[in-house]
Amino acid sequence: MRPTDGFRLNHTMLRVRDPVASLGLYRDILGMTLIDRFDFDAGRFSLYFLGYPEGPVPEDADARVEWLFEQRALLELTHNWGTESDAAFAYHNGNAEPRGFGHIALTVPDVDAACARLESLDVTFVKRPRDGTMKGLAFIQDPDGYWIEIVSGPNLRGLMAGVRAAAKQGPGPA
Repeated sequence: MRPTDGFRLNHTMLRVRDPVASLGLYRDILGMTLIDRFDFDAGRFSLYFLGYPEGPVPEDADARVEWLFEQRALLELTHNWGTESDAAFAYHNGNAEPRGFGHIALTVPDVDAACARLESLDVTFVKRPRDGTMKGLAFIQDPDGYWIEIVSGPNLRGLMAGVRAAAKQGPGPA
């Protein structure tokens, strides 16, 4: 038995300026379930936990908290109250200089079909599936400019096979 047995990645947190706009994308367009919301009056912020739960979400609030923090791969949106009223306010999305945080990724059954739907809903694209050298995957932006990669296993299998083949031919940049 390893000392890390039972560890799992529970959630990633993104700060959002306007929770209404963010929930409009993550819940209403990308289909995530809003599992719970916690308002911290003293700190003047709210937490929104979203994801794609497998199985029922407990109805009892206490049971739901315990269940929530045992899940895998959730998204926590943190809203600091008042930012939605400041038109000049913006968070760094991690992809502008200096670069840091890059993106989150969603696996979909069919990248092209998902992107056609996202385009019809006026979602902002950073990269479409046929753009650039990495074909078959896309990047969209959320209302705060954070990037969301749209991928599928079959598409990445082919892309990564090409990467592995190229690596066998010699090392890349150090």
